[in-house]
Amino acid sequence: MRVLVVGGGGREHAIVWRLAQNPTIDRLYAAPGNAGIAREATCVDIAADDVKELVAFAEREGIDLTVVGPEAPLVAGLADELEARGLRVFGPTAAAARIEGSKAWAKELCERHGIPAGRSLAFDDLDEAVAALEGFEPPYVVKADGLAAGKGVTVTEDRAEAVRALRRSLVERAFGEAGARVLLEEHLEGREVSAFAITDGRDVLPLALAQDFKRALDGDRGPNTGGMGAYSPVPWVDAETERRIRDEILVRAIRAMEAEGVRYRGILYAGLMLTAQGPKVLEFNCRMGDPEAQAILPRLRSDLGELILAACEGNLGNYVLHWALEACVTVVLASGGYPGEHRTGFEIQGLEEAGAMEGVVVFHAGTAERDGRVVTAGGRVLAVSGLGATLAEARARAYEACARISFEGMHHRSDIAAEVAEDPT
Repeated sequence: MRVLVVGGGGREHAIVWRLAQNPTIDRLYAAPGNAGIAREATCVDIAADDVKELVAFAEREGIDLTVVGPEAPLVAGLADELEARGLRVFGPTAAAARIEGSKAWAKELCERHGIPAGRSLAFDDLDEAVAALEGFEPPYVVKADGLAAGKGVTVTEDRAEAVRALRRSLVERAFGEAGARVLLEEHLEGREVSAFAITDGRDVLPLALAQDFKRALDGDRGPNTGGMGAYSPVPWVDAETERRIRDEILVRAIRAMEAEGVRYRGILYAGLMLTAQGPKVLEFNCRMGDPEAQAILPRLRSDLGELILAACEGNLGNYVLHWALEACVTVVLASGGYPGEHRTGFEIQGLEEAGAMEGVVVFHAGTAERDGRVVTAGGRVLAVSGLGATLAEARARAYEACARISFEGMHHRSDIAAEVAEDPT
């Protein structure tokens, strides 16, 4: 079987790493891939959002299955174009990917179908949005409606800062067309968790829960990022809460889209707040999280390729997932200055030493190979995942591996999973 993985980040490296373990896959490609992915797949120089060239490649090379990692090509209709040519693809159509492509559409779907979520209002006019702030209590939550690479969210106690966030998005267009519409949202209190499910459009199979860390600095300080680390499982979520997440949010969301004539096939992500009233939706994504994928996939004992094929063929109904009892903690190593301006092109030292450690997998994100050297090529450079019998052991292993890696300007959070490793409840 010939498989193409679309994307070139840490999530896609984790997907490639698992797919490479399937003996029925004899040719594995990635577009565009990165220096780590290149060790396990053939990288092709096609941008992840170049729908036309990706489709042409899939047709030319006789690709049997395309697995789409990031959200942009899904929102742009890559799955639609492949399906129109009779090519098998794992990832939702553009209509279904609106659940991430438009936060306003996603929240309206929640309202129409009784999916628990915080109150929100959408605006494209600055004056109207500023006036509406009076109806919200601080902390104020301002979100760009479209795709902003995880950076279009402002949470602040300061009303003036909330107004500035609205102005940056609606007037200054800091996020381009993604910010031409904004949401004001009710701030939800509780603990955050990331929930995932794989679905064939009808049957919904939940994956392991994870928790990620969005802020750039220790103690959840600093600006929002695409994610600085994650861990799985989440021991403080009890079985009853997991059931509610499955039934009231994941399954209900798939049923809601089905009822509106939208078939969703792929992975659905729900960023949740566990409030005193139960789990509520913060956001939906139309793909696996990054870096949650790097914490979840090392724990998956079922064959990822078989699982994806079952979803593509509508055979998830009798599929049972198997998970390792081990925990996984993932720490992101980032370029200096990330998520703001940052320099790249610095050689990365210690990759082989860290990767050779027992129970450690080093996933590449923003890397490239130049003259036989692996160098930094993005904001989030690596995701270092450690496995262990407990979260404390997994965390220690991940940070020991991080200590063996270095590049100019490297920074990471030192508190990923620290609290839960000390007290799992």
